[in-house]
Amino acid sequence: MNFLSTFPDKETLLKKYQKAPFDLNGHIHTPYSFSAFEDIDQVFAMAKKENIKAVGINDFIVTDGHKPFHDAAKAAGVFPLFNIEFMGLLKEEQSKGIRVNDPSNPGRTYFSGKGLDLPTNPDGATKQLLQQVKQESNKQTADMIEKLNDYLRVVEAPFGLTYEEVKTLYAEDLVRERHIAKAVRRKVFEAFKDNGDRSAMLSILFSGKQVQSALDDINGLENEIRANLLKAGGPAYVEEDEAAFLEIDKIMDIIVKLGGIPCYPVLLDDKKGGFTEFESDFEKLRDTLAKRGIFSVELIPGRNDLQILKRFVQIFHEAGFVITFGTEHNTPELIPLKVDTRGQIDLDNELKEISYLGACVIAAHQYLRAKGEEGFVDDRGNVKKDQIEQFRSLGAGVFNYYFATAAN
Repeated sequence: MNFLSTFPDKETLLKKYQKAPFDLNGHIHTPYSFSAFEDIDQVFAMAKKENIKAVGINDFIVTDGHKPFHDAAKAAGVFPLFNIEFMGLLKEEQSKGIRVNDPSNPGRTYFSGKGLDLPTNPDGATKQLLQQVKQESNKQTADMIEKLNDYLRVVEAPFGLTYEEVKTLYAEDLVRERHIAKAVRRKVFEAFKDNGDRSAMLSILFSGKQVQSALDDINGLENEIRANLLKAGGPAYVEEDEAAFLEIDKIMDIIVKLGGIPCYPVLLDDKKGGFTEFESDFEKLRDTLAKRGIFSVELIPGRNDLQILKRFVQIFHEAGFVITFGTEHNTPELIPLKVDTRGQIDLDNELKEISYLGACVIAAHQYLRAKGEEGFVDDRGNVKKDQIEQFRSLGAGVFNYYFATAAN
């Protein structure tokens, strides 16, 4: 049972519990796609230690982790937010060479759904489409592993890989490129105990290029493995089939059918202060998203400059967008759950409150859906933008009731 279905009625929550901002993280990946976390329990051990009071699961394509995430969150007294992420296409932008929120691939668009039902109950066609996307993604990684094995034989590496081995040891039902990189790194370290031999083997795998990362830098090593073996130009590269990338309108339809709120993940500025063509004009981006019926955005502030982030957030907050922040944790590097900006500069109080208000809307949406009512986005995809203040207040009530009763 979804725990929210047992909560009091709206009037009780609105009357008794008022806004009380707290630290949260609205976007992390778990081992059900790929994650820095060994398991879901580790997420909540860290959340309690860091006093993060709400966390959002945001895995690629799948919702397999939502039930264990729910159970672990309840046990820890942390509020769970149920999200999903897709990789899609804006074909017009692709044809024009316009980068959206993938800095390397024009038209490629990451897209999230916030506040999904628990459990999700998609219709047959939606379930089949989700399965198709997952199968296409897994097929690409299986083909990569096959090509990688051919290459390992050519360079006479003392090990090989199989798809089933990678899936069994490192993944759940979705096998991703990062799982392959993790498996290769571990195979090298198991086959060679001397660091010099390890570096030599990696150099052979990298076609003679020297390893740049320290051997104890797991994140750096696995990124190098991906770049040298699995990315375009690498011996195990397999071009992604467009069948794995749905158009954004179709993704939005799936998210609504899963009970969620369509949400655009913003890349924003890079370390050199650059932007993609799609995001460079903040006001134009705001209007473009609004025309598509998208009134929710999320950011990963750790990759952004604080002042640029503030300017962007103010523009979208004033326009009535739901705004949330997260850390992703979609690499091997186990960083804190606390959200900060580039250079580990803390969010200021205004940004923290805006993030909290965004999470309030998602919590209220989840609560209403669990009660069998319409949420912030209805079943037809219409956004109740003019009711955002009511959703913020109701979400605050949902949060505070949860925390007041979590210990019981």
